[in-house]
Amino acid sequence: MIHFGIRRRTIALILAYAALVFGRSLANGTRADEPTASPDAEGFQPLFDGKSLAGWEGDFKLWKAEGGMIVGDSPGIKNNEFLATKKSYGDFELRAEFKLKNGVGNSGIQFRSKRVEGSRAVSGYQADIGEKYWGCLYDESRRDTILVQAPADLETALHKDDWNRYVIRAQGERITLSLNGQVTADYLESDKAIPREGIIALQVHSGGPLRVEFRKLLIKELK
Repeated sequence: MIHFGIRRRTIALILAYAALVFGRSLANGTRADEPTASPDAEGFQPLFDGKSLAGWEGDFKLWKAEGGMIVGDSPGIKNNEFLATKKSYGDFELRAEFKLKNGVGNSGIQFRSKRVEGSRAVSGYQADIGEKYWGCLYDESRRDTILVQAPADLETALHKDDWNRYVIRAQGERITLSLNGQVTADYLESDKAIPREGIIALQVHSGGPLRVEFRKLLIKELK
């Protein structure tokens, strides 16, 4: 009976602690399954905790956390696939590093986007990656067009088979993309019906095998 009483008290203490932690998460406006961290000196917070896909949803047969990176590893697929944040963002600056294995394939970073009901598609703006689309601003599964073509001299700034750095800034109607320090798109959205907020998603494009890696995903919401 003594051992049973000790066990009951231990379980009660564990449950109380879990409730306290969960309650604090909700009080801070954070989902229990989202990565949490204090902002850095510039106010940026990580979108990825470096070890799990907490806060993200998608096909985990294609997407994984590995070596401090988010990895999209495709054997070749018929439809575009996306790993998406569970949270929506409006005005923000996003910083991310990415690499295409051997510089082969097509990927991108969706933002102010949404899942298309009854489909595997994601609709919205995309900071494009790969092939002849590096640095372009594309409108995925909506207007299906390049909104801004990247400058021709971007080639000199690319590291096609190594790490590159995107900075994506969306504030009001203005969107800017910067790739390896070079501005590749500066766009003003004139259509007031286009949403000014949405999910962020990483793309593995349909077609042949490819591997894309993302790291150092940081976001600052703009007031």
